[in-house]
Amino acid sequence: MRILYIVLGTISLALGILGIFLPLLPTTPFLLLTASLYFKSSPKLYEWLLNQKYLGPYIRNFRENRAIPLRAKILSIVLLWGTMSYCIFFVVPYLWVKIILFLIAAGVTYHILSFKTLKK
Repeated sequence: MRILYIVLGTISLALGILGIFLPLLPTTPFLLLTASLYFKSSPKLYEWLLNQKYLGPYIRNFRENRAIPLRAKILSIVLLWGTMSYCIFFVVPYLWVKIILFLIAAGVTYHILSFKTLKK
């Protein structure tokens, strides 16, 4: 079971890292899942994850405070709307798909803004 948790945690980590660059792929849930799976399978991997320069503080802040730093909120929303606007205006030809994309972007924006802003 330990090996399975490590493999699933690594896949989850890869998806979480991809989520940093792809606006519709959620970063936080995958990173939290990775932390949980690594915690159950390997203390070394769990410590390694929490000691990462960029991912470690992100995971700790969210797990401890249920908050997202202001910079991360702004960056996420700007990337989300930039990508969605490009798709809505230049890629997708169907009005119903454009409406769905707009609603998804609005829902994700609401979700991001619903978390507390982490104050340093």
